[in-house]
Amino acid sequence: MGFSKLKIPRVCEHCSKPFEAKTVMTRFCSVSCNNKEIVARKKREREGLEKETLLRNFAEKIAEVQSREFISIPEATIMFGISKDTLHRLIKRGIITGVNLGVRLTRVKRSDLEDLFSSVEIPDKLKEVPDKPNFEVGNCYTISEISAKFHADPGTVNSVIRRNKIPTKQVGSFVYVPKNLIDKIFDGK
Repeated sequence: MGFSKLKIPRVCEHCSKPFEAKTVMTRFCSVSCNNKEIVARKKREREGLEKETLLRNFAEKIAEVQSREFISIPEATIMFGISKDTLHRLIKRGIITGVNLGVRLTRVKRSDLEDLFSSVEIPDKLKEVPDKPNFEVGNCYTISEISAKFHADPGTVNSVIRRNKIPTKQVGSFVYVPKNLIDKIFDGK
């Protein structure tokens, strides 16, 4: 493959540093990054293969554990991702059912753990749809009208409008604000 005279700006796929590639196919900034990526890829493939073989070898045991009513503490920690101490605390508080059959033979009820982690549906709050502001003549105040009516400084009126996120409309040098929104705020004070 030939080299181009153009310098192609790229980012190394291994170390994420920018570099100038000499070919269109270049993916790494150096030979060392290329070699490190090859090693990492082979490691990922090997780990994936190991996980698949483990799952194949223990599929029957996993299915058997999932069908039992009572499971051991180590099995519960693996299945539900809870620490042993947390499980013992839950048993002591009576949140889950635990049976002690002897030294290191504590069994917990799997259905209690499943109920503990069952999803709770939270109802969606209906979002209030704000009324579309009405900027017609007669339905709006100007800043000076608001300050005169409610005996407030124009700066205070502006800060109240910004704080409450009241929509405004500027026409020329006048800023119009809907009457109904301003009356709600200033009548409450």
